[in-house]
Amino acid sequence: MKKILLLGNPNVGKSVIFTRLTGTYVVASNYPGTTVEFTKGYIKLKGEKVEVIDVPGIYSLEPGTSAEEVAVGMLKEGDLVINVVDATKLERSLNLTLQLLKQNVPVVIALNLWDEAGHCGIIIDVAKLEKILGVPVVPTCALTGEGMRNLVLRLKEAKANTYLKSDQERWTEIGKIIHQVQKVTHRHHTFSEKLGDASIRPVTGIFIAGLVLFISFQVIRFVGESLIKYFFEPVFNIFWTPLMLKLSLILNPGSFIHKILIGELFKGEINYTASFGLLTTGLFVPLAMVLPYIFAFYLVLSFMEDSGYLPRLSILVDNIMHTVGLHGLAVVPMFLGLGCNVPGVLATRILEEKRERFIALTLMAIAIPCMAQIALIVGLIGKYGTFGLGVVFGTLFIVWLVLGLLLNLILKGESPEIFVEIPPYRWPYLSVLLKKLGLRTADFILHGVPWVLFGVFLANILYVFKVIKFVGQIASPVITGFFGLPKETVAALMMGFLRKDIAVGMLLPLNLTMHQLIVASVVLAMYFPCLATFTMMIRELGVKDTIKSVFIMLVTVLIVGTALNLILNRSP
Repeated sequence: MKKILLLGNPNVGKSVIFTRLTGTYVVASNYPGTTVEFTKGYIKLKGEKVEVIDVPGIYSLEPGTSAEEVAVGMLKEGDLVINVVDATKLERSLNLTLQLLKQNVPVVIALNLWDEAGHCGIIIDVAKLEKILGVPVVPTCALTGEGMRNLVLRLKEAKANTYLKSDQERWTEIGKIIHQVQKVTHRHHTFSEKLGDASIRPVTGIFIAGLVLFISFQVIRFVGESLIKYFFEPVFNIFWTPLMLKLSLILNPGSFIHKILIGELFKGEINYTASFGLLTTGLFVPLAMVLPYIFAFYLVLSFMEDSGYLPRLSILVDNIMHTVGLHGLAVVPMFLGLGCNVPGVLATRILEEKRERFIALTLMAIAIPCMAQIALIVGLIGKYGTFGLGVVFGTLFIVWLVLGLLLNLILKGESPEIFVEIPPYRWPYLSVLLKKLGLRTADFILHGVPWVLFGVFLANILYVFKVIKFVGQIASPVITGFFGLPKETVAALMMGFLRKDIAVGMLLPLNLTMHQLIVASVVLAMYFPCLATFTMMIRELGVKDTIKSVFIMLVTVLIVGTALNLILNRSP
């Protein structure tokens, strides 16, 4: 099968072109022997199925990073390269293009962001540029689809062109090319450019960041609560509950299989948060309580990514992140971790140093609860007002900051400076945004829900065979003495290793006080990552560093849980 490589600098619209070419079905993979991720899909050309690969964004073919090493390796495998060039930054983009032309591989240049170049007062003579470079040059606007048909039609004209200039002469030659093909006319700054500048200035940037985060979480709450109230709860109550009650009669309440599948009945009715059966609580918690917030979070995150705000947030928080041994780009895995820790763990690959990845992963596993867990904590403690929620999330933030400061002081090494491309603000491409949203939501359904079901099943088995009671007796000195929690919370703590969200849900039927719910929520959030996250941590850090990270977690949760219990008991 032939391979087409999409190659270009970061933030030039490669992913949007990729989506235009391949449609919605894509596969994310790691390049063999590395942790660098790329995306591949398929297109039909003249009836032949062709593989299209979205190569990680790079600035040079002179390998300086793992992404650039992968790109150079992929060039040997590709049959054709579509070099995606930013028409608004032609001079910078040509540095990679001229290196690419020396590789003697068939190339077509997609001169993307063509509409934006016009808005910026940039005029490019495409015919002259094509003549100078000796390969097809096609103006495109991937956002609207302009030029995409012409790009596909001209793929057959792709040709290799050995560029003869030496590397020392490259920038001189780029200057000559720009002088011949590009003119820039006078124009005033647009509102989006002024807003972009304001987003990274300390005073205005902090205000904008606060506003963006406030609006984001309001949107997440509104969308999540609306989906629960107007869709998921009615679906379960109207359609699913009657089926479960009929099944309950067939299985005979009190039988072993009834306890596993339906759980406990309350006055002959199913309580989806307390019955704890596979087909009741096991389905209701992930689908009706958690999925709506997961969907809402990834909707907001995808918008922030594609609009160009996240890179600006990275620049804004760079100084703060350096205090905990990271640089500004670490805000990206932290944000992803708020949706689900697993993609957050994978996203730490953008951090260059092993020390940075260790700090980021440890902080994420301890102090960054996933959206599924956040949703259930809000459901548990929200009824008491904002005080309880403020204590839980305030405690986690303080732990994140203090532990980060300590790790930065203790661990040897330095945090490298941030080098990130800041794209202009632009409206997200709806198709790409929906595709991201669909893939991320489907990933939760495929990988999250089975773990919840397994956790509920295992909890019921452990209850039936009185394993939880036995462990509770052993752990009771710590659970009751240090944390001030009843022995029954041991089951939830055990389940936390499988799924943190289902563990928080197990606190619902225990009738804990607000102080106990606060301590239990904080301890559950901190004490151990769920199994899926733990597995990914081993994969990214190795066994030795993962054990170190787990040791830090256990010591931290013992100190914080005990201190929080003492403080709350002394408060009115």
